[in-house]
Amino acid sequence: MRFIIQRVTKASVTVENQVCGQIGKGYLVLIGITDTDTKEIAEKLVRKLVALRIFEDENHKTNLSLKDVEGSLLLVSQFTLYADCKKGNRPSFTKAGKPEWAEELYQYIIEQCRKEIAEVQTGIFGADMKVELLNDGPFTILFDSEKM
Repeated sequence: MRFIIQRVTKASVTVENQVCGQIGKGYLVLIGITDTDTKEIAEKLVRKLVALRIFEDENHKTNLSLKDVEGSLLLVSQFTLYADCKKGNRPSFTKAGKPEWAEELYQYIIEQCRKEIAEVQTGIFGADMKVELLNDGPFTILFDSEKM
């Protein structure tokens, strides 16, 4: 499982010219799932996500978590995080999770996040989404369950 976490001052997702998710201060999280991922892995990454301290305190040190700043989450599924570009110029997505399993885990991640964070917005699984964000910093972190 992979999470690309971007600290944002605002972010939104649009599908067919309709905004389906929108936040102010918080994290935009792009989520990639593979077939070997489990609910246990999802829980571990969600715990780490919620506890991640990348917001500045009064001394300009990154000591504050999403909860500390009452931030929001915008969760967006993105199978392309498992693109394999080793051969040729066209990416292969065979490492991305099968849609049924990936959607089930994506929904599980949303549920787990909603237990911890007051405002959780989402994209639409499998849709052609337009994502807009104002990256704060910029500050971007990669969680890869195979390396954690």
